Amino acid sequence: MANYPIVERLLAGDRRALARIVTLIENNAPEARPILAQLHTHGGHAHIVGLTGSPGAGKSTLVMQLARELRRREQRIGIIAVDPSSPFSGGAILGDRIRMQELAGDPNVFIRSMASRGSLGGLATATRDAVRALDAAGFDTILIETVGAGQAEVEIVRAAQTVIVVTVPGMGDDIQAIKAGILEIADIFVVNKADRPGADQTAAELRMLLSLDEQRKERAWRVPIVKTSAASGEGVPELADKLAAHLASLRETGQLGSRSGRQARSEMLALLHQALLDKIAATISTEDWNRLIDEVVERQTDPYSAAGEIARRIGLAAAQEQD
Repeated sequence: MANYPIVERLLAGDRRALARIVTLIENNAPEARPILAQLHTHGGHAHIVGLTGSPGAGKSTLVMQLARELRRREQRIGIIAVDPSSPFSGGAILGDRIRMQELAGDPNVFIRSMASRGSLGGLATATRDAVRALDAAGFDTILIETVGAGQAEVEIVRAAQTVIVVTVPGMGDDIQAIKAGILEIADIFVVNKADRPGADQTAAELRMLLSLDEQRKERAWRVPIVKTSAASGEGVPELADKLAAHLASLRETGQLGSRSGRQARSEMLALLHQALLDKIAATISTEDWNRLIDEVVERQTDPYSAAGEIARRIGLAAAQEQD
């Protein structure tokens, strides 16, 4: 494997090298993949934390306060804020780096907004690669703030070791939690804006929902509910304590390794899926693709036969034909 000087610069603490690598990742540059392959062996040390929840729950402010608290504990913090995409430029439009401006001058904090560009689950396609770069760069905790896009939000499980689900009083998040499967993915629940009326009721409803989980008693980790007020920072130290406790629990029970295995499996499947799509695009012309779609629509063929034709043309069905 070729050695890339930019990798050596990143490992030596060069922030400009890190920023450049993340830009290559976002742009899907050809040189990004061999660079990431080289970085992979230097990672595996960071605590990767995903924050998800409904839009308006105050995730960005909470991320900023949590980063402050972790900096007080002498941790180096990476922040990836996955924004909705601009329909025109494809760029991130919320500008979390502007909202977190006071952290941007800290040499031990790295903040990057990334456009989701239509990715399911509120995660940018490049998020996991950016996490790999931050991990190799020596950041202790990497915070991923997701868009908050509804049911597909469970995608965060495939990227994070600890998932924080942020709710607020009066938004009906308890019902959404059941509908979206959020209840199953949360390692920590946060009731943010807890200075508002109804915070205690929201916390009580979440406790009731958690009590309905039949497998809860068998799990070593009991999902805590932390009340915070991100605007003032109230409750944030307790949240940082729960993060540390969850990481310790993952290590003690061996769950850290199993989660890493699940994430690696998911990433490899995603890469294979993309490679398959690339091969289809290189083999099947737009005209042929549209022809097959039209034939399915007009009932001249069926989706299974059309997909089978594509599979044969890219060489995937050879083994099946021999059977």
